[in-house]
Amino acid sequence: MDRILIADDDLNILKVLKMRLESAGYQVETASEIKTAKDLAAKNEYELAILDLKFSSGSGIDLMKSIRAVDPDLPIIILTAYGTIESAVEAMKEGAYIYLTKPFDHRDLLLQIKNGIEKSNLSREVKRLKSIISQDHKIQDIIGRSAAMQKVFDLAYLAAESNSNVFISGESGTGKGMIARALHQLSDRKDKPFISLNCAAIPDTLIESELFGFERGAFTGAVASKKGHFVQADGGIIFLDEISEIPLAMQGKLLKAIEDKEFYPLGSQKTVKVDMRIISASNKDIAKEVENGNFRSDLFYRIHVIPIKMPALRERKEDIPLLMEYFLEKTAMKLNKNIKTVTPQALTKIMLYSWPGNVRELENVIECSAVLARDDVISEDMIVLPTQKIDENAFKPFRESKHDFERRYLIELMKLSRGNISQAAKLAGKYRADLYALLEKYKLDPLEYRQG
Repeated sequence: MDRILIADDDLNILKVLKMRLESAGYQVETASEIKTAKDLAAKNEYELAILDLKFSSGSGIDLMKSIRAVDPDLPIIILTAYGTIESAVEAMKEGAYIYLTKPFDHRDLLLQIKNGIEKSNLSREVKRLKSIISQDHKIQDIIGRSAAMQKVFDLAYLAAESNSNVFISGESGTGKGMIARALHQLSDRKDKPFISLNCAAIPDTLIESELFGFERGAFTGAVASKKGHFVQADGGIIFLDEISEIPLAMQGKLLKAIEDKEFYPLGSQKTVKVDMRIISASNKDIAKEVENGNFRSDLFYRIHVIPIKMPALRERKEDIPLLMEYFLEKTAMKLNKNIKTVTPQALTKIMLYSWPGNVRELENVIECSAVLARDDVISEDMIVLPTQKIDENAFKPFRESKHDFERRYLIELMKLSRGNISQAAKLAGKYRADLYALLEKYKLDPLEYRQG
């Protein structure tokens, strides 16, 4: 329900406006004094404000300036008498959405409110999208302009604005840890600790002490007290990577600690309270782990509030040239080499590979190719990929394999060139007419690959 703030020192107008707008489905808060209106605007979020131009205690324009200092995008409707049109025009110059003269038509007011809120929502959405675009196709060092990655970026920005727990899923090497760190940097906890724990790397017998800490003498070898990761993350974020590897017996204690934000360190009689946000991740299908009895359903629901799925690299191959360019620049700087690009043949080899190791594997391959490079161009023979086994049962006749390869090649070429035939022909080393003939043969329309 859209919230509206009305400020007017005429109590009759306040009463009538509140009644009419609430009957129209709006949530309304009123103020008859400037100070009260300022306090409400500072504490609450509104979709629109309606302000009288003149108060007995001051100026409606000054009130509008104060409110816009808190929320610059808030549409404000100014109410004015006939004799103060000039002042109303001044209010428009200061950023008012529109002014209405008293007595006003309530149907006109409702229309202006509806239009003002729609315009405000559109403005806020444009601003949000611009903030994403301004990241130059990336958050931190997470790069991508594919639809799959834009969805990840959108979710990350929304998740960063809340304090809810986040669960990141995806194969190894897709960048789950990087998204977790980005969420920390984007959140209002960015100045507080970010503590990361790989649950798969901790022996079962040590996971409780690592999470909750222990007191001196709690067990053999505990010669001094130690703060656990939960205490270290107090005020900030704890990232529990591969959370699905936590032993079932320990999951109940973890659930209670997350719910209560309170726990006993090993060997202690006193509880410790913490304020932290949980971000967890797994490369397993955690819903199946719940189904198979390997992961508690109540813990799953507690950590799985905002799910973010990191796509596999093979699902966003249009991002490979961007990633490749980034890794080349990064590696060339590290090796002090002047490497500018890769040959079309090398790019084809990269684009047609399945990348089971995802972005991490791509980075390693690019680094290896940069080491092997003898000049400023990386050729096909410098792209060293793991030997792929051939499934003999799935081995196809030459004609069928050639057909599949050509079609797959053309699809990747169209994605890479975004349907630009001139660029695609150049990359493929083909004449435009020949490329058009191939596209027609496989019923591929370049227009479907054009963006924006």
